[in-house]
Amino acid sequence: MDPMSSLPKGALSGPGHSTRSGFIALAGRPNVGKSTLTNALVGSKVAIVSDKPQTTRRAIRAVAGGDDWQLILVDLPGVQRPRDALTERMQRRVEAELDEADGCLMVLNAEQGIGPGDRFIAQLLKGARVPIVIAVNKLDRANQAKTVTVLKEAEELGVAEAIFPVSARKGTGVEALLAHLVSLLPSGPFYFDPRQRSDQSESVLLAELVREQVLIRTREEVPHAVEVEIEDISETDGRFRIDAAILVETDSQKGILIGSGGRMIKAIGTGARRAIERELGGHVHLALQVRVRRHWRADERVLDRLGIE
Repeated sequence: MDPMSSLPKGALSGPGHSTRSGFIALAGRPNVGKSTLTNALVGSKVAIVSDKPQTTRRAIRAVAGGDDWQLILVDLPGVQRPRDALTERMQRRVEAELDEADGCLMVLNAEQGIGPGDRFIAQLLKGARVPIVIAVNKLDRANQAKTVTVLKEAEELGVAEAIFPVSARKGTGVEALLAHLVSLLPSGPFYFDPRQRSDQSESVLLAELVREQVLIRTREEVPHAVEVEIEDISETDGRFRIDAAILVETDSQKGILIGSGGRMIKAIGTGARRAIERELGGHVHLALQVRVRRHWRADERVLDRLGIE
């Protein structure tokens, strides 16, 4: 169910104001479920999901809205200590988005509990000028005793004005969390067309759907070294042709992605084509190539071209 549909019309608008709108930044270490929670709050898929760290590389602005409110969620790259040009850009984006937001949602993992990475992020957030809300996610994967422990530890972080236990995957607690986030928004006009659900360009969204299939099927060093670039999109009578390049850093990674007899790249292509057809609503011919771009994560020009700021 779309979590926005059950929020009463006008209930979250301030008195005397027709609309309210604003930005909520999502912070959290890798693999706490920020992308899944973003999709749940918006009510549609705007961010790819994987159990692998560093899945999210771009700051995706996802748009949730009702008749008189619009909430823009900025799903930040997972906060981590910079290791290369890619992660340095990701860290700079985290700091910039927090500075411009109207509130911040910190996401914790109920299954794994609170660790050093969560405490490191909490320390960063203590200097933020905006209200901090914590969502303890993945309740469906933690027993009651574990959940109670994590909720207590979340309170002890000393940064949140409110804490919500949720399961983004099952939708538990999402509605209450969304209502609270909307209550933090200032009065103002909408930033996006009410029908829009993300600020991603079509080419970036389609590239991410291809990368999601790579993440689903690969292990170890390959996921971090993969990026996807859409080279051409054409449409004739509702039928689409998409040419895309999967970038890796070594010949061995290329071999893994192609697979024995081409089976891996065929499976990636089949999964990606189905996801893209659901997105575009038409038949898709997807042509994939795997290319080696050595050290692309440290190449500022490649990062610029891929739109990773």
